[in-house]
Amino acid sequence: MASPEPSAAETPPAPSVDAPPDVAVVLINLGTPDSTAILDVRNFLEEMLSDPHIIDLPSALWRPILHGVLLKTRPKKTAEKYATIWTPEGSPLKVHTARMAARLSEALASSARNGRRVAVEFAMRYGRPSIPSVLEKLKNAGVSRVVLFPLYPHYSSTATASATDAAFAWEKNTVGAPELSTVGSFGDDPGYIAALAARVRRFWSKHGVPEERPRLLMSFHGIPRRRIERGDPYESECLRTAELLRDALNLGDEEALVGFQSRFGYCKWLEPSTEATIASLAKKGVKRLDVLCPGFVADCLETLNEIAIRGKKVFLDSGGVEFNHIPCLNEDPAWIEAIVRQVTGDRRQETDQLAAASPPE
Repeated sequence: MASPEPSAAETPPAPSVDAPPDVAVVLINLGTPDSTAILDVRNFLEEMLSDPHIIDLPSALWRPILHGVLLKTRPKKTAEKYATIWTPEGSPLKVHTARMAARLSEALASSARNGRRVAVEFAMRYGRPSIPSVLEKLKNAGVSRVVLFPLYPHYSSTATASATDAAFAWEKNTVGAPELSTVGSFGDDPGYIAALAARVRRFWSKHGVPEERPRLLMSFHGIPRRRIERGDPYESECLRTAELLRDALNLGDEEALVGFQSRFGYCKWLEPSTEATIASLAKKGVKRLDVLCPGFVADCLETLNEIAIRGKKVFLDSGGVEFNHIPCLNEDPAWIEAIVRQVTGDRRQETDQLAAASPPE
């Protein structure tokens, strides 16, 4: 029997297109160069590697290394890597983040109540659009409250703290700034876990699962070990995600392994190394390896070049036969729904319910 249509009194008024939004959500991602040109890549690297959240060395020690060595050699190599993943639309990270913002805007508009409008923007910690420029735009539009959503599932002082500190520094120095609040790390959020599990299951449904037991490597971005020793919860949050994802996929520890990628510099980083694990599995006779990057919600240089290209080469050169990079969540509908629940404070959806509702690709 069809449900009765709501009465006029029960139907929330449609938002006025001329009314300024009351609240805004800003999705914050790491950032990207404007192009693959060496100068653009150099500018991007200079901004990122000048951030004390990233490099916690004394400025007097680090600046000569940065400007005297790294910025003279690294931009060309990094530009060549970006060239392998660049699309006609631009940087994959920026393209997918923009699409996330558009899908989230649509989802929030469809669930609007009492005529309230929610604006959705995206910002980059390094590069454009910058966090201050986006917040200034929202202030000028009359927004009174902004919800910051750093797109980092796991808290790290190198990423999450850097993004939020940039936002609150702008607020501190801006007269009439809107109220800022943040959504915290979400590595154990049921909707996020369910979306990841559904992503893996759909990939296996399309590409098959090895006749022997599956081998899934969950690769997270690495950080220096000293950060963990100082109290950063990043490692434990990553391992919690891995545990929840194993449970959701009904996999054991030897079927779903953990690795940490993107090592930089000479200090000790989190282990085991993703690249070393990839090589080791191939040398042990594993013929097929599927790699998922649960610490990245959007495909980017680290997933598309470091894993899908470099990781594949390492696996095949070490004796493996088939290597697959499982795409990030990007603008997956289940992931967008998970964001909605987090920014609205409704995180009660059970993992299995959301996974079952995840539409096919």
